[in-house]
Amino acid sequence: MSLLEFQNVSFDNEGKTILKNISVSIKQGDFISIVGPSGSGKSTFLKLCNNLISPAAGSIMYKGKNINEYNPTELRKSIAYCFQTPCLFGDMVIENIKFPFSIRNAKLDQNRASELFSLFHMSSDYLDKGVRNLSGGEKQRIALIRNLLFKPEALLLDEITSALDTDNTQIVENVIASLNKEGVTILWITHNREQSRKYANKLLTIETGEIKSLEVIK
Repeated sequence: MSLLEFQNVSFDNEGKTILKNISVSIKQGDFISIVGPSGSGKSTFLKLCNNLISPAAGSIMYKGKNINEYNPTELRKSIAYCFQTPCLFGDMVIENIKFPFSIRNAKLDQNRASELFSLFHMSSDYLDKGVRNLSGGEKQRIALIRNLLFKPEALLLDEITSALDTDNTQIVENVIASLNKEGVTILWITHNREQSRKYANKLLTIETGEIKSLEVIK
């Protein structure tokens, strides 16, 4: 059974069709790179995957059940989205790290937080830093850490390395590849051709709101 399945899904925005009749099956453990020209509907596709937006037509199934039947907050605990432009809230980094625990009525797991900061080659001292003092690359990695404090079933990534230098891009790629090996399903939008084929087992090409191809890489 598919983890996620799009069945003839279309999406409109202000009278304009963004996605047209999309049908695709995403298996548990897939690593799918999503490519295509800017404005082709890639980010819209990701937002549909965890019900940030709803289709105008068709249906999206998650574990065999219509995605609309899930509580949106609970769904997004299982299908995490990391935006291209990271969105950190509050004044301090610690507020962002505590958030995933607070919505689960759990106490901050300092060891888990330290483990993730270490994976991303960052010091736990970042917890005491102000959000406004961070670079774009630092914000992106902290947004990723926030999404990974509780391991999701699927991770939606929208050009998350666009603000990172080569070394930090490699660090992030290594973390994501390791998560996939542990069974996390990855959907990653990228404009980097080399990156799109580096770890993925499938390459999904979207053009003008339609699936042009779904290529099995390995």
